[in-house]
Amino acid sequence: MTLVKSLLAIPELRLRLRTGAGRLDRAVSRVYGTELPDPSRYLSPGELVLSGLLWWRGPADAEPFVAALAAADAAALAASGADTGGIPPELVEACERHGIPLLEVPPDLSFAVVTERIILELAADRDTTSEARKRLLAAAAERDPLPALLRHGVAELGAPCAVATGAGRVVAHGGPAPEAPRELAERFLRGGCRATVHGGVTLLPVGERALVPWLLVVGADRAGWPAGRQAVAEELAGLVELARARAGELRRAADRVAEPLLRLVGGGTAGEAELAGALGAAGLPAGARLRVVLARATGSPPGLAAELLTEVLADHPGRAVVGEVGTETWALVDAREWPAGWAAAAASALSTLEPALAADRVLLGIGGPSTVSGLRGASEEARHALGVAARRGDRIAVVSGDQIGAHHLLLAGAPDELRSSLRQRILGPLLAYDEAQHGDLVRTVRVFLECSGSPAAAAKALHVHVNTLRYRIARAGELLGLDLTDFINQVDVYLALCVEADTHQPRRP
Repeated sequence: MTLVKSLLAIPELRLRLRTGAGRLDRAVSRVYGTELPDPSRYLSPGELVLSGLLWWRGPADAEPFVAALAAADAAALAASGADTGGIPPELVEACERHGIPLLEVPPDLSFAVVTERIILELAADRDTTSEARKRLLAAAAERDPLPALLRHGVAELGAPCAVATGAGRVVAHGGPAPEAPRELAERFLRGGCRATVHGGVTLLPVGERALVPWLLVVGADRAGWPAGRQAVAEELAGLVELARARAGELRRAADRVAEPLLRLVGGGTAGEAELAGALGAAGLPAGARLRVVLARATGSPPGLAAELLTEVLADHPGRAVVGEVGTETWALVDAREWPAGWAAAAASALSTLEPALAADRVLLGIGGPSTVSGLRGASEEARHALGVAARRGDRIAVVSGDQIGAHHLLLAGAPDELRSSLRQRILGPLLAYDEAQHGDLVRTVRVFLECSGSPAAAAKALHVHVNTLRYRIARAGELLGLDLTDFINQVDVYLALCVEADTHQPRRP
């Protein structure tokens, strides 16, 4: 990497610094000689501008010339005062004002010598970049390329390197792991997955067509990078994408051996011997207890639900198999080390990804744990849990059967027509009374049943006298034609109330 300070260190050039001592770490990309009073049309970022000051006519000429260099982000100005009696003080002041390092070329040194020597310095830097690229390509050919690529990235870029997903998961890192990876991912996604700098850390996109974005995190600000270092970083990001694609192909090939299990989950059939073989081939022990996860991404491109399931299960310590059965996307997960808060963690990860999700809604339902013999039941539980998630108004919802009462699971499995009939048949008179009288008997009955039929507890919860509570329950019983102190009647009414509550939940397609 050729910096302005590198040029000052070349003894045969004998360059003298006139101003800009705090800006000598600027990278030089090429040399451009000019004698135009306004060279702005021909300047490029990172150039060392070489001038004999033939354009100089008076003090007023300094400002427009130096302003043009600053606007183009030139690296520095190297000037000779041989024809002007030395470097004009106005030019020094303008360079200081605009933050442009000014190097004075000795009057007895020809510009041809200066240009040739700097070009040799830049060529050596390009050779270094080429060698870095060769080393990265060699690392990409290794059996486990990602760790090797990041180790080489650290050496070539001189900074810690890591790969993270848009959900904030650190896939791998060379050097210290990045701090606050979820915050970095959120910043990256809000910026439209473009290269950016956040808190002195450079974030580069890994691939452009991935359904779940990845980013390369380099622990240095790219603002001072020369073109060569930028090229190395972009090459590293491209090779990480290839490593990701290769790992994805291997993972999908490994998951295909579990297709008999997935077909069973999706409602198909499989013989006992076929299932036993599929368990072994999938790396799951006989008699393993499994969790079943059903994912749905509405309005999304093909494969997004599978990619999202793969992402949220990536750090699970046990074996996880992801596949599609018809139009549905399922995962079978070894449940021996299933975290208690997995549903909340998955929802949080998906929420981080939300700005980049090409889907109207993302829903996950979780069933189990169950052995292979009970997979059908676990898959139905997952399906019903997903139905509960669908009845919520959130764009992202993750619901586990563990979070749902058995009665809700039973109701979720009932057709909508049956649920509507149950609600109207049992609660119809009470609903009609409340609507006509602007009453609150439905809520009173709900609280009474949720307090296990205790008048005292229900009265306290409703902030009414216990006698008022007893009167209201008696009146509700008359309207319903039921004795609300009878347990069987209480079960029927409570199930109907659960349907009523679901009916008023906001729904989205």
